[in-house]
Amino acid sequence: MWLLGSRLAERARRERLAVMIDIRRPGSILFRAAMSGTTGDQDCWVERKSATALRFEASTLLVGLRLEADGRDPFADGWLDAVRYTLAGGAVPIRVGGAGVVAVATVCGLASQDDHALVVDGLRGLVTG
Repeated sequence: MWLLGSRLAERARRERLAVMIDIRRPGSILFRAAMSGTTGDQDCWVERKSATALRFEASTLLVGLRLEADGRDPFADGWLDAVRYTLAGGAVPIRVGGAGVVAVATVCGLASQDDHALVVDGLRGLVTG
């Protein structure tokens, strides 16, 4: 987790991205970095994105797209608590063969799809070397 977080933070520093990077499992923050230009509001977004990805064991972007395709607004009918969850992209579960989802990596501060892409690129970089 440290290697993924460090790589994401280094890229954010190099590209001057005002993002917060968070890697956690339920009850434990494993890595956190707040780059220059971030705000306290991003803490709340990280919490909500991470909670969504952990609950559904899917990226927040994918969960949002699936619900949109079904024509469902989970916040309107009270099924999903908007204070605790969000469908904004940027949180991606980390899945290990034989163990399932072991953590979630979250980036917050860019456009939803860009947050998502940054995490996916970081994970891809670990897998491909």
